[in-house]
Amino acid sequence: MADSAHPPKRETFDVPAMTNTDNKGYVRPVERYEETERGLYMSRTADHPRFSHLESWLLPTLGLRANIFHYQGGYRDGQRLYLDVGRFQGPDEHGRWHAEDWYLDLVDVPGEPLQLLDVDELFDARVAGLLGGAECEAAVAIAMRALVGAAEHGHDVQAWLDESAGGPVFFLDRPVR
Repeated sequence: MADSAHPPKRETFDVPAMTNTDNKGYVRPVERYEETERGLYMSRTADHPRFSHLESWLLPTLGLRANIFHYQGGYRDGQRLYLDVGRFQGPDEHGRWHAEDWYLDLVDVPGEPLQLLDVDELFDARVAGLLGGAECEAAVAIAMRALVGAAEHGHDVQAWLDESAGGPVFFLDRPVR
């Protein structure tokens, strides 16, 4: 259904201003940014009915954004990481990072194989001309690398991320020691 396709979601992570601008233009304050050789870590509160806090890592070399949504009331029990596939870059000349979501998502429920979601959205976007062939191929390659890598690590997505990123991809529930 290409007529239901939507453009890739784009976000800006303005480190100097300590804000995060989502794809709809909403600007939210950020509690913490940390830039490392692996990428950019962000921690902020969320004004969302289902979750109260969001942590994200932009991991440019992996083509992934690793998220932890701190759900209220046990929503989505068992889910730890939610991985967005796309292009993640930064910092630019103004100290901002940029994300372009290429539709594919991977859901981590510890101990289980990663779940690949939204393949239909990727196909719809390609048919509608919203994403080029090179980006679609890259999205599939990124997702496959994550699926295989996590499987090779006994479905321990965190261990695969740490190894593949070249160092700890920390979160509030797993601080760097």
